[in-house]
Amino acid sequence: MQAKRIIPCLDVDDGRVVKGIKFKGIIDAGDPVELARRYNEDGADELTFLDIGASYKSRATLLDVVCRVAQQVFIPLCVGGGIRTVGDMREAMNAGADKVSVCTQALLRPELLSEMARAYGSQCVVLSIDAAASGGGWHAWSHGGRTDTGRDAVQWAKDAVSLGAGEILLNSIDADGTGAGYDLELVRAVLDAVPVPVIASGGAGDLEQIAGVLLPPGLRDDWGNADAALVASLLHFGKTTIPEIKKHAESKGVCVRW
Repeated sequence: MQAKRIIPCLDVDDGRVVKGIKFKGIIDAGDPVELARRYNEDGADELTFLDIGASYKSRATLLDVVCRVAQQVFIPLCVGGGIRTVGDMREAMNAGADKVSVCTQALLRPELLSEMARAYGSQCVVLSIDAAASGGGWHAWSHGGRTDTGRDAVQWAKDAVSLGAGEILLNSIDADGTGAGYDLELVRAVLDAVPVPVIASGGAGDLEQIAGVLLPPGLRDDWGNADAALVASLLHFGKTTIPEIKKHAESKGVCVRW
C-alpha cells in the first residue's frame, strides 16, 4: 500500500500566513518561515505555499519566502498563486519550489499545462481545482473562488491530466475552513476520473476526518482514498500536530510515512 502524505498548506498574503472560511474572512495565522520550519521538524511530507493575493507584488513576496524556507527545510515545496507563464514557473523553481500549482490561468488558457509539462515534466505540474457544488455535481471556480466558470470540475480534472498535469490539488470551497470535514464525494469522483495523485483540501476539523479522507475503501463507510491530505487551520492554530495526525491515521488503517 502506498504511503499517504500529510501536507501543511500555507496561504501567504503580504508575507504572512493567513486563513479564512470558504475563501473569506481572512485572519493572520503566523510567520511562514517559522511555521515551515516547525512542520518540517514535525514530519510533514511536503509543504504547499499559495499566494492568495496572486498579484505580481505578492508573488515576489512569496518567492522571497520560498527562498528563505528552501534554505532551511528538506521536504518538497509546491508553490501556487499568480503563475501565468512558464517564466513564472521558472522563477518559482529557481526560488526553491519542487513543483508549481496553477488554477485560474489554466482555466483561462489550458495549453499552459502542456507548456509547463514540456518545460519541467508533468511531475512538477499541479492543477489546483477550486470546486463548489452545483446541480448535483461540482463547478470549477477561478480567481480565488470568486468566479464560477460553469465548467464541470471532474471533467476539467480529466482534461487537465490529458494536457500534462501530474497531480490534482482538489479544494472544496464549500468545506474550506469550516472544520466540517472533507467533501468525500467530490474526492472519490475525481479519483475515479484521473490516473494521477489527488490531494484533498478543505474542511479538516479533527483527526478522524483526516484519517477518513485517506482511508482506502472497505475499512469503513466514510472513506476518501485520497493520496494526500492538505491541512491548515488545525495545525496553524495549535489544535493538533503532524505526529498526532499520522499516529491516529495509522491506528485507523492508513499507511503513512514516518
